[in-house]
Amino acid sequence: MDYFPVFVKLQDQPCLVIGAGEIAARKIELLARAGAKITVIANDIRHPVLSLEKTYQLTIIQKTFSPEDVLGFRLVISATDNRETNQLVANTAEAQNILVNVVDSPDLCRFIFPAIIDRSPIIAAVSSGGAAPVLARLLRAKIETIIPPAYGKLAQLAERYRDDVKKFIKEPSQRRIFWENIFQGSVAELVFSGNDQNAEHQLQHMLHQQKDAEIQGEVYLIGAGPGAPDLLTFRALRLMQQADVIVYDHLVSPEIIDLARRDSEKIYVGKQRDKHTLPQESINTLLADLAKAGKRVVRLKGGDPFIFGRGGEEIETLMEQGINFQVVPGITAASGCSAYAGIPLTHRDYAQSCTFVTGHLKDNSINLNWTQLAKPNQTIVIYMGLVGLDKICQSLIEHGSPKDLPIALVQQGTTVNQRVVTGILETFASTIAGLDIKPPTLIIIGTVVTLHDKLNWFNNKPIH
Repeated sequence: MDYFPVFVKLQDQPCLVIGAGEIAARKIELLARAGAKITVIANDIRHPVLSLEKTYQLTIIQKTFSPEDVLGFRLVISATDNRETNQLVANTAEAQNILVNVVDSPDLCRFIFPAIIDRSPIIAAVSSGGAAPVLARLLRAKIETIIPPAYGKLAQLAERYRDDVKKFIKEPSQRRIFWENIFQGSVAELVFSGNDQNAEHQLQHMLHQQKDAEIQGEVYLIGAGPGAPDLLTFRALRLMQQADVIVYDHLVSPEIIDLARRDSEKIYVGKQRDKHTLPQESINTLLADLAKAGKRVVRLKGGDPFIFGRGGEEIETLMEQGINFQVVPGITAASGCSAYAGIPLTHRDYAQSCTFVTGHLKDNSINLNWTQLAKPNQTIVIYMGLVGLDKICQSLIEHGSPKDLPIALVQQGTTVNQRVVTGILETFASTIAGLDIKPPTLIIIGTVVTLHDKLNWFNNKPIH
């Protein structure tokens, strides 16, 4: 982050603008909207600035800039087309520890102007750090379309009742839930439709209902998908944004964790081979205990929680203890990784069925229905099969699978680190032996793998 985003209160604060052309006028307009007291210094005072003099009670001084002019100001903007003047303004302001912006010269700026979405008192800003201001403005335009002007009225309503809500609802976490319900429910819709009076009555009613309400927690069992953050569902993202606690495992990428509410508590309970942070029973108990403490808890699992995610065990515990929960499906690794690898799980000419199994070793063996898995015209998808890959290939061949049956391993599928290795059953274990394979991985077996070279749309670097 090259620039730290911060909002500066300029109400009644002295601000200086050097220059008096069209660009200076635009900066004056912005400062005036924030309530600043504005002084303008320039040799040539042009019409765009003169037209603003009475409207914003500008102090206009017609002279050449000199270093002592910056004294006493909280913020300085240089909007001239003279590089020497701009450099002098920047150096002088910097020496006096005054915030300075030089238009179109990021190297001379201590702060920059973002593209602003004004729904006062709600303000949003978009910046490219000076790298691509046109792109920032385009992004602002997109944001403008999804934030109705009535959001400002909604914020004003909340401001009027802020003290009352604090008085009625003592627990901060419960206040946050109350406001989220206000901003996402019927009160907000009434404001958006222009029915301000009914909106206020509805808020009052909801507030009195909350006075003696019992604190109730809830658990959201969410599938985080195969890896790419933009494969999350809308519901998953919404619940992650409102959760108090995020309980996650090692298959959930940092990019996905970053999408959760910033101030939420993050608890890692990852389970890798021979490295269990918490046993499953303890995770079940943890989720229940957090919810009973009034927390909204996201249990974030790679892929889908009900496909080798042990989600069923977790909600059994929640049901036994009477805890509210939701299950949000995710794109399972089989679907995501196969799609991104260009390997259809079913195909009219190659595979009429698909079977998901786990290749997890227990007592150094893999207990699967090998006779069924060795049948032709199907696709086998194996989760957690990397360690036992040699046994898997041998067992399939022993039970009738062709030695040259195509097989693929997808590493970190759907992410920028995706890697696809293809081969045949007989030699595949030796094929990947010399490769630096990084989990998570998924194994796909069947003649559909032959389509990988033709349909590989995401990462055109197959490894054979």
